[in-house]
Amino acid sequence: MKTNTIKIAAILLVSTALVAGCGKKKVEALPPAAQGTDYGQNATDPNAGTGQIIPGSQEDFLQQVGAFGDRILFETDRFNVDAEDQAVLQRQAQWLAQYPNTRAIVEGHADERGTRDYNLALGERRANSAKNYLTSIGVDASRIQTVSYGKERPSALGSDEQSWAQNRRAVTVTVR
Repeated sequence: MKTNTIKIAAILLVSTALVAGCGKKKVEALPPAAQGTDYGQNATDPNAGTGQIIPGSQEDFLQQVGAFGDRILFETDRFNVDAEDQAVLQRQAQWLAQYPNTRAIVEGHADERGTRDYNLALGERRANSAKNYLTSIGVDASRIQTVSYGKERPSALGSDEQSWAQNRRAVTVTVR
């Protein structure tokens, strides 16, 4: 009986070591943009391809709020909006005020560390923090939806602090 227990323990130990030794699959390409958004897609406007940016489009939004003005970044395991984030969100709110018929989706993201469920919950808190700040400065809450992607849609590929820092974010995407 004792030898069977030892054999089972040895088998479990070896199988655990084998599973733990398996490396992570390297991500070659990022997933597609969220449905219902024009983020990263070609415009369907007749002016598309002429180099003109369509007012009220995601491209217009990105041009007006500046490089990386569509996102705010967070510290590890945090979802608070700091002063730098507030400045970014204020520029977003000003743009949204110019286009009252444009809605937005705030996407919450996390880095690859942590469980899927934890990162989905953290992404949701990050998206809601950004939404709450936007509504506190005058954007109608009915125009903003939130979604959490957790660690499923990384902005930067890699397993280092620089990549993780870029992936801990809330991104505002416009919807027409």
